[in-house]
Amino acid sequence: MSYLSHADLGGRDLPGAIVPEPEGETFHAPWEARALALTLAMGGTGSWNIDASRAARETLPDYARLSYYQIWLAALEKMMAERLQLQPDELAAGRMLHAPRPVKRVLRAADVPAALARGTATERPATAPARFAPGERVRTRSGAVEHHTRLPGYVQGKVGTIEHLHGMHVFADAHAQGLGEQPQWLYTVVFDGVALWGESAEPGLSVSVDAWESYLEPAA
Repeated sequence: MSYLSHADLGGRDLPGAIVPEPEGETFHAPWEARALALTLAMGGTGSWNIDASRAARETLPDYARLSYYQIWLAALEKMMAERLQLQPDELAAGRMLHAPRPVKRVLRAADVPAALARGTATERPATAPARFAPGERVRTRSGAVEHHTRLPGYVQGKVGTIEHLHGMHVFADAHAQGLGEQPQWLYTVVFDGVALWGESAEPGLSVSVDAWESYLEPAA
């Protein structure tokens, strides 16, 4: 299985122009709102965590040819099928044919606004001192990993500068694999555009990336 994140498009040449959409234009068809509602409802059951859902979306093999909510729907089908919450014949029929499997909890319609406003906190108490400090130069790790990762491909192996410490946060790479939270220090690292893309970078361009400690090593 390939763990390439198809959402990691930074620095790539893509076909066609990027056309911004009007502010506030959330949905293009009624089914898109239903796809979002289903995803939120199933996320509320506790069947998976937010990092697992991101990994499911971003590693879809046909990611590039799907629209935004087609990606959400395909990932939802994938996760439910993996947990036997959705059977192939149900998917083909477009309706429930088997008794539902039990879930940890149910997100009621009346509770949705409060749940969305509350969000999910990822910061955890510090259990070790931070390895790096603001102003320190670091290099990101490079090379393939056998799991989904939040480290963008275009900064791998590049040198940047620590700008800010955010405390210890749930490590998304481990969390997505069902390996627990494994909190790590999270840093904002600033990269010069030339360091990422060479002389073709726009003058004065810099890029900020939030990176967990295991992504980083001291710059030589």
